[in-house]
Amino acid sequence: MESWDETFDETRKPDFEEISQFINNKRWNNFCDFITANYQLKAELDYSGCSAQKGWNIKFRKSGKSLCVAYPMPGFFILLIVIGHKEQEETEAMLPTASEYVQNLYRTTPFSLGGRWLMLEVRDEAVYADGLSLIQIRARAKKIR
Repeated sequence: MESWDETFDETRKPDFEEISQFINNKRWNNFCDFITANYQLKAELDYSGCSAQKGWNIKFRKSGKSLCVAYPMPGFFILLIVIGHKEQEETEAMLPTASEYVQNLYRTTPFSLGGRWLMLEVRDEAVYADGLSLIQIRARAKKIR
């Protein structure tokens, strides 16, 4: 299987159906439904040439600020969530209930450029739930399910 950036290079922008098919994970559709229902946000497709995570990504912005960025992967997706000074105390309070993966990621990710840039590989339900919790810390939902 081709990688994401090979399948959709800079000249071939994917549509949302192609993104869902590439990820092929029900959590992706659930995540998009959660963001839409709770934050009334539209996803923005953006191409990044950054070697760390090259290719098309999906940005979710609230009031002009990034809520999170999603990176499609075959069978899963990565969520970039930046935990800044404002979110640090509440995040550290929720960490004992988070998965070991997220706890370790938080501890080993240095604070730089205004926050901890957490790249969560959403492969299972525990990390998915932790990602939603971190997003809710970043920006309170307009309505909670």
